[in-house]
Formats: sequence, C-alpha cells, structure tokens
Amino acid sequence: MTKKTSDIVISVLFLLPSVVLFALFIVYPVFNTFYLSFHSWKGIYVSPKIFIGLTNYSNVLTSRSFWNSMLNIFYFALGGFLILMPLAFCLALLITSELRGTRIMKAAFFMPVMLSTTAVALMWVYILNPSFGILSQIGSALNWKFLKTDFLSTPGLNVWSVVLVNEWMYAGYNMLIFSASLVAIPQELYESAEIDGCTGFGRIVHISIPLSKEAFKIFSILCITGCLKVFDIIWAMTRGGPNHTSDSPATYLYNEAFTFKFFGKSSAIAVILLILGISLSLLVNRFFTGKDET
Repeated sequence: MTKKTSDIVISVLFLLPSVVLFALFIVYPVFNTFYLSFHSWKGIYVSPKIFIGLTNYSNVLTSRSFWNSMLNIFYFALGGFLILMPLAFCLALLITSELRGTRIMKAAFFMPVMLSTTAVALMWVYILNPSFGILSQIGSALNWKFLKTDFLSTPGLNVWSVVLVNEWMYAGYNMLIFSASLVAIPQELYESAEIDGCTGFGRIVHISIPLSKEAFKIFSILCITGCLKVFDIIWAMTRGGPNHTSDSPATYLYNEAFTFKFFGKSSAIAVILLILGISLSLLVNRFFTGKDET
C-alpha cells in the first residue's frame, strides 16, 4: 500500500463515524419523513402504511389551521426583523463602545440566553398573569387597566406576547453576532471618516452597517429558519391556544402527530417546512451575494 493510499484509508476511517451518525440521524429521518408524507399511518409499528399519494399535502395546504400557524410565523419573522435585529445591533454597538461597564453589560444582556426556554417561558407566564402577575400589580397600582389584560389568552395579543418574549430572550445571542462583526472593522476606517467630518451617527450608517453585511446575512438566515421551527417557547407559554390561535407550524405538526396520530399528515407538514426553510435561506443568501457583486 502506497503512502497516498494509506493516507486516504486513514482519512476515511476517521470520517466514517461522523458519516454514519449523520446518515442515521439526519439523512435517514429526512428520507423516511418524505416517504411517510405519501402514506396514511397511525404511528403503530405493526400497523400498515397505506399509500395515499398527495392527499396529505392537499389536506395540509387546504387547512385553515395550517395557514393560521404560518401567519403566526410571519409575525415572528416581522418581530425578528423590526424589533430583534435593531435591538441586537444597538446592543452590539453599546458593548463595543468605549463606555465604562461594558463587561457588566455583556453579562446582563447575554444572561437570558443562558436560561432554558422553559424557565424563561414560565417566568413570563407568571409575569403576565392577569390575577397575580407583577404586570397586573403595576396596573392596579397605577390604575392602568390595560396591564391587567390576559395577554396569553386573548387572540392576537397572545402571539405578540410570545414574540416579544422571544426577542427579549435572543437579543443577547444576536448581539454577539453583530459585535463580532463590529470588532473586526479596522479602527483606521473610523479615524479616516472622522478626518472627513463623518462622526457620530454617520459613522454607523456609512461604516458600521455596510461592513456588517455578513452579520446581517447570518442573522437573516437564522431568524427565518428559527421562526419556521419555533416550538418550545410557544408550547411552554400558550400550548398553541386558545383554540389554536397561537399555533406555529411546529406545534401544529406535534398535535397532528402525537395527539391525533396523523403521522402521514405531520410528515407532509415537516417536508413543506423543510423545503420552505431551504428555499428562503437560498433566497436570502442570493440577495446578499447579489448586493456584494454590484
């Protein structure tokens, strides 16, 4: 065996465990989900899988509950781009500035990310409780009746309540993405801009934002894919209720599979989300790549 062949064999042997695990836990489940999406199956191993073609996809795409869950995902994406992105970028500007106390700020802003989603969700459930929650108590003290609203049980308000809690939780994580981009900008650019009279907000608009384009691309892809698969915070705060008004596609999929035992239909939902996530990620990547070429 030659040295080159020996190196190839050794490389393959080192890669083999990762490839096997990837095939078992990623590739096989994806193909199996795709296969199940064309069948009717109750989730029992011995029960037959009945081929029904595109019926599951038809049932999903004509379901009002599915489109309501997609609308809720649109609200999450809207909150992500209009609230979370500016907030995270401003926090990044703050912790990369020359102000005192930036170390404490970093720890404080990042702390919600270190908590489990369930803990954060339950904390906010108690805060928003209309009977004994702290928000309700503040409303009583100031005679602000709107603070005594049952936010998590009122259709429309329940979705936005979860959205705002989600932005509060992940602001610190996305702050790190933007701050990593900001600290990589050469200080000489800021000094040159200052000589040319570009100071203050102008530096942010003309230097910080354009040179953080890669961070904005990463944020956009993570935001879109994260919104499509959001499950835990909704399930912990509202369980998709009341009457499925705060459902996401993931909670809708969970109920179809594990509550109603429609595993074929839930697989169809999963395939639709997978295709949608890949397509939107490619579109975002193409958008930023196209802007780089101009």
